[in-house]
Parts: sequence; structure tokens; C-alpha cells
Amino acid sequence: MSTLRMTSDLRRELILSAAKRCFARHGFAGTTTKSVAAAASISEGLLFKHFPTKSALYAEILADECEADPGLNGLLALEPSTETLVVLVRGMVGHFLHASDLPEQQEAQRLRLMMTSLVDDGEFARLLYEKIGNLIGPVFTASLERAVASGDASRVGREPLNLFWFAHHTVLMAALSRLPTVPCLTYGNAVDLERQTCEFILRGIGLNEAAIAGHLDRELSPDQMRAVARESA
Repeated sequence: MSTLRMTSDLRRELILSAAKRCFARHGFAGTTTKSVAAAASISEGLLFKHFPTKSALYAEILADECEADPGLNGLLALEPSTETLVVLVRGMVGHFLHASDLPEQQEAQRLRLMMTSLVDDGEFARLLYEKIGNLIGPVFTASLERAVASGDASRVGREPLNLFWFAHHTVLMAALSRLPTVPCLTYGNAVDLERQTCEFILRGIGLNEAAIAGHLDRELSPDQMRAVARESA
């Protein structure tokens, strides 16, 4: 049984490796499960035994990229605290607001894919939200609880994880409005937009002004910034 499980695991890795090459070369829309199967030298039917749809395959690749990032592992290992909470929010805001600035446009393509999924069958969005929630949700909620316990925040509602999703939706929509070559919405004082968005979210999840002022301006390490950036993709 151990040999069969190992063979299955190795085959899964083979499929993911082939899929990464296909998606990198042709993008999501230009890649088919048939082309991935051919690149992995397996049948399309065998591919479906591991990944039932193209969306499931792509979502798994994104999750693997997150979990393999040493910066994210370091972030997830941080003691839950007000500072960790601010690190998460600041990194997420910075990533989304600058997604369209990256030269390779990969993050912008992922945002478009997410929006297409939300207004279509929702499959890709559901898969990705589940993986994001499982990965980041426990750190966010534990840090928020510590912030409340330490007096840095007031409790807002009865479902702490909902606050994470409210924050995520806020920056997702802000990013989508900036994706077109001519942005749909031009925010005033764009230089201060990132900080203003962070303050809006941190106040919304219950942090008080002293906690925001005390933590928001602290510099993130490069590893932390890369880790939180991958979390939102």
C-alpha cells in the first residue's frame, strides 16, 4: 500500500510540474487538460483522477506555491499578536494594489480569472478561497483574538474569519478597478492610498487608533512581504 501511495504522490507531482509549464507558456485560457496530460505523458482520464477540472489543477498550483514559500512559513510561525495581524493586512493591501504594476502581469491575470469565476460558475473562486482560508485564516483569527485580549482591538461581530474575508474583498475590488489600462476609478491622493486602505481595514476589524499608529509604520522584512503577497493571489 505504501508503494501505491508513493506512486500516486509522484504522479501527482509529475502532473503539477507539467501543468506549471503549460500555464506559464499559454496562460489559463490557452491551457487545456488534454495539453497538460500530454506534457505529463499520461492519459487525460488519469489526470482527471487526480484533478477533476482545470480550475482545480490551477488552484492546487497556486496553493503549492504558497506553501513552498519560506517567507510564508516564517510568517505562519509567528506568535499571534497585534503586530502579526497588521503585517498580514499591510502585505495583502500592498500586493493587491500593486498587482497590475508587475511587468509579467501574472497577478493581474489571476485577478481577472478570479473575477471571471465569480460571475460564472464560481468553481475556481471556491477552491482558492478554501485554500486561502485554511492557510491564512487561523493566523488571522488567532492574532485578532490576541489583539482583543491585549486591549488593542474591540470585538466586531461573532465570526472573526468573516473580517478577514471583508478585508480581502475590499482590496480585491480596489485592485480590479485599477486593472484596465485606463483605471475605472481614480482614487484621490494615490500616494497615500495604500496607507489609507490599511487604516480603513484595520479600523473595520476593530483595532484602535493607538494600535494602528504603533504598528502600521513598522517595516516588513522582504520575506514577509513576499509571503503575504502570495497569500492573496
